Amino acid sequence: MGIIQTYKQFQTEEDCVAHLERVRWNGTPRCAYCGSRKVTPLPKEYRHRCNACGTTFSVTVGTLFHHTHLDLRKWFLAIALVLNTEKGLSARQLAKDIGVNKNTACRIALRIHRAIIEDPRLLEGVIAEMDECCIGSQSCAGSTYSKRGRDAKKVPVAILQQAVGVA
Repeated sequence: MGIIQTYKQFQTEEDCVAHLERVRWNGTPRCAYCGSRKVTPLPKEYRHRCNACGTTFSVTVGTLFHHTHLDLRKWFLAIALVLNTEKGLSARQLAKDIGVNKNTACRIALRIHRAIIEDPRLLEGVIAEMDECCIGSQSCAGSTYSKRGRDAKKVPVAILQQAVGVA
């Protein structure tokens, strides 16, 4: 999903919470701590109370959005930006794009990358990350002299991390 589509689809915090509840719980809330479906919605900030274990929770518990004060709209935009950039996105650029400081943007990007690695179903069938570089410099025809820089003979390496589908 592109940035414009993300912005249009998730215009309010309520839209983001509704989407997360639909994706995570399929419309029926489940306690994030004990797994019980006996929950009561609370009027305060999209929380639920579990009637089995007595804890209160929201849809963000146990996700990359847990323990954050940043609103979900910024999170969703950050995810769209991180996933739609071809050559990566610096923390400074992400901070500028979503209106947070550099350290917050760095933590957001780190959480997004960790979530992709920990739950590959998030990007099933989609390339999650790719990087390339040239390593080392080989000596020419047995010579001990080794060039550095652009003229050196280096081995190209490409690293591709792809989300593996889980059935």
